Amino acid sequence: MKINDEDTMSITDTKPIKPEVYKEMGLNDAEYKAITETLGRHPTYTEVGMYAVMWSEHCGYKYSRPILRLFKKYREAIDGAGLENAGIIDIGDGLGIAMKIESHNHPSAVEPFQSAATGVGGMLRDIFTMGARPIACLNSLRFGPLDDARNRYLFEQAVAGIGFYGNVVGVPTVGGEVYFDECYSGNCLVNAMALGVIRHDSVAYARADGPGNPVLIIGSHTGRDGIHGATFASVELSEESESKKSNVQMGDPFAESALIEATLEALETGYVVGIQDMGAAGITCSTCETSAKSDTGIRIDIRKVPVRETGMTPYEIMLSESQERMLAIVEKGKEDEIIAIFKKWEVPVEIIGEVTDDELVHVYDGDELVAQVPSKSLAEDAPTYDLEGREPDYLAGLNNYDLSGLAEPDDYNDVLMRLLEVPSIASKQWVYEQFDHTALGNTVVLPGSDAAVLRIRGLKKGIAVVTDCNGRYCYLDPFAGAQIAIAEAARNLACSGARPVGATDCLNFGNPEKPDGFWQFKRAVEGLAEACEFFDAPIVSGNVSLYNETPQMAIYPTPTIGMLGIIEDVNKRCSSEFKAAGDIVVLLSGVRFDEGESLPVCERESLGGSEYLNTIHGIVAGRPPALDMDREKRVHKALIKAISQGLIKSAHDCSDGGLAVALAESCIAGGLGADITISANCGPSAALFAETQSRVIVSVAAENLGLLREIVDECRVECTVMGTTGGEVMKITINDVEVVNVGVEELDSCWRNAIPGKMAETGVGC
Repeated sequence: MKINDEDTMSITDTKPIKPEVYKEMGLNDAEYKAITETLGRHPTYTEVGMYAVMWSEHCGYKYSRPILRLFKKYREAIDGAGLENAGIIDIGDGLGIAMKIESHNHPSAVEPFQSAATGVGGMLRDIFTMGARPIACLNSLRFGPLDDARNRYLFEQAVAGIGFYGNVVGVPTVGGEVYFDECYSGNCLVNAMALGVIRHDSVAYARADGPGNPVLIIGSHTGRDGIHGATFASVELSEESESKKSNVQMGDPFAESALIEATLEALETGYVVGIQDMGAAGITCSTCETSAKSDTGIRIDIRKVPVRETGMTPYEIMLSESQERMLAIVEKGKEDEIIAIFKKWEVPVEIIGEVTDDELVHVYDGDELVAQVPSKSLAEDAPTYDLEGREPDYLAGLNNYDLSGLAEPDDYNDVLMRLLEVPSIASKQWVYEQFDHTALGNTVVLPGSDAAVLRIRGLKKGIAVVTDCNGRYCYLDPFAGAQIAIAEAARNLACSGARPVGATDCLNFGNPEKPDGFWQFKRAVEGLAEACEFFDAPIVSGNVSLYNETPQMAIYPTPTIGMLGIIEDVNKRCSSEFKAAGDIVVLLSGVRFDEGESLPVCERESLGGSEYLNTIHGIVAGRPPALDMDREKRVHKALIKAISQGLIKSAHDCSDGGLAVALAESCIAGGLGADITISANCGPSAALFAETQSRVIVSVAAENLGLLREIVDECRVECTVMGTTGGEVMKITINDVEVVNVGVEELDSCWRNAIPGKMAETGVGC
């Protein structure tokens, strides 16, 4: 087949693709039939590969898309101009924050270093292809218990990969979270988040406007790494997964660093019509999605694509997910100027085709036409499925588990120390010390507090950002657990003095084709959709990661939330550590009080899903702690107002481990003791370790206590004075009985030297 002057060629002499071939790629019989009906013929081998990746769950969201319409912003996007590389939140002053979080789970289970590294790189490209200057990265990591050598290896290598990529690129990793549980053994979760600053008049879009405009490939040469990475992410992990290392991309942060600067400079010219990162599905994704949004087409010659391996086929070039690559559509006649910019930065760039007006993606291999498909059939017309959802059989028994017979421990000091040693609670210093969290000079609250805080150069205001989710809560109640994830993220921002304004999500779930797995996914999204709108933090971008399970087990439903908040005056930010001796320790709470009580009503059932129940009693049962979103929001309002007036010296939310752990963390961070006295209508274990929601521990100078009371009364928030800071011991007395008395140095040593804290000293996992 030869190209003629009018380019009127078509593909006609195709033969049926064998079922075992397209099924291996991830397509079923009905989907293959739909492809033949769309094309009016059988697809070529290259075409069937293109459809397989674009119609996978990872790219096409064929199982999740109907459910994601519950998110208002997502619904508006898919009904309008289409999704972009990242979402943008308006922060005023003509500026926005581009933000997104995404998973690299399955690849990290087989090649953790490169997979975690390229997860960071992919997120950064989603940010700067919007025209935004990247300013920060975060992460959310979940692994199996660290007493297993394989889990230690995965954890250590993933952390190293994140640090390597971010540190070389020069974008600080400012925050995140790390959890450990048996359910993540064999299927770890590596979620990467990035954000950047952009002027509203400089936003770039992933479009292919203007027939005749040249199409450029920019960045690293194309190799065989990452082929069918999207379909690899759309199946369960198994014993054969280790053989799929060829599905894992290889990253080059040095190339990415130059790519950032060259791209931002090129976008400043105004000659770049559209631009898109080549992430999942590589050239296939970027050509079909940009042309579909513009109702145009694209014609490319894959022999003009720079490759780093000999003998690459059209199929391999179109499906490769090699990193540090982008597709750009440039104004005709201005291509030389754009090419010169990339060459100045020593970034490879080639013209590989042009925009057409026929709504088709034409792929040539020199003079041979190897693929010719409607762009919208790839980008927008992936089949969707209404799957059966059914409440898991385990849930009723766990939710109705009788906790009334739990014995009170003999030694509450010992319980507190054991909780501080839990890897999910213990110090993560070993992790974040491997990250450069001060690069660019904008970080003003370092890792370890409730949220990271960054200044926005040239402005008085700043931003706070956090990632959050408690998978155990979602396992016990996906709807309630997802709402708690939103509430806690917003609470952590409020503890820093920030008003939540937007969120991004990474929805990590098991196999949706199993009714209980799909039910968990749907209920969680319903919870997120309701809560994010209530807290004025709409989901503006995100990622769905399904099939996170092995033959042994599925992960806990884990809808990770990345949330952004605005601090009007960054100099009035707040952090979690106690600041000075003699300050008053106060509990702010949106939880109901009984008349005459000085601590929120705490029934033993409030221990449901707690770390105390899991660690001390070996039980995962009950219901997640109740959340009243209206009361929660009032706590946020009171916090933000009091912090903005300079009344609060420290603020720390009560979450994993409950009140006692939160107090210990503020003591450890500040190097100060505290003398706490409370009364309670429940046993000491519930008072100390229940993870009752909507509670924040604050410290305030004695002379400001009255002003704080005025604010909390105005916001209808409960305010309980619990004691004072100072000394070298943390003491807690409940109903006139001293139940905790531990030195701050002992607390610090226990918390800091637990795994993963001691990994750096012992070489565990090396």
